Amino acid sequence: MMEQDPLSQLRDIHLPQPGGFWPPAPGWWILLAIALALAVVAFVILRRKRRRNRWLGTAKKELRRLEQTAVADNHWFAALNQLLKQSARERYPERIPESLSGEPWIRFLLETSPKDRIAARPVVEAMVNSAWQPVPGCPPEDAVAFARLWLGGQKC
Repeated sequence: MMEQDPLSQLRDIHLPQPGGFWPPAPGWWILLAIALALAVVAFVILRRKRRRNRWLGTAKKELRRLEQTAVADNHWFAALNQLLKQSARERYPERIPESLSGEPWIRFLLETSPKDRIAARPVVEAMVNSAWQPVPGCPPEDAVAFARLWLGGQKC
């Protein structure tokens, strides 16, 4: 008797069935968790920034109202200085800007202004001094332009 070939009794190689798309591999779960965590962190940061800068929108709205009622009298300039001091208190609370007046207030506005400080000095001096002078020495348009420039540079 002849022995049979044992290799002839083996079956062909069978490939496994491809896996489905569900459930995902653990790497996809980790990636999803990281993406969700980043989305939550971004949402929280944007929300905090928006709350922190809410004063800026209110200040710009008040500046537009002052611009529409621009009159060259000391009450109008006092209101403009008050608006700038309120905004400065929100942006620079550690420097206590609401207690400043006269030359220290002028220096503060110039230090924190975003553009050319030397060119703005005469306008700022006239604007601050016009709040208490009987005849203001600053055109309201110049004061509004500086206030818009100063508020426009205030970002947190």
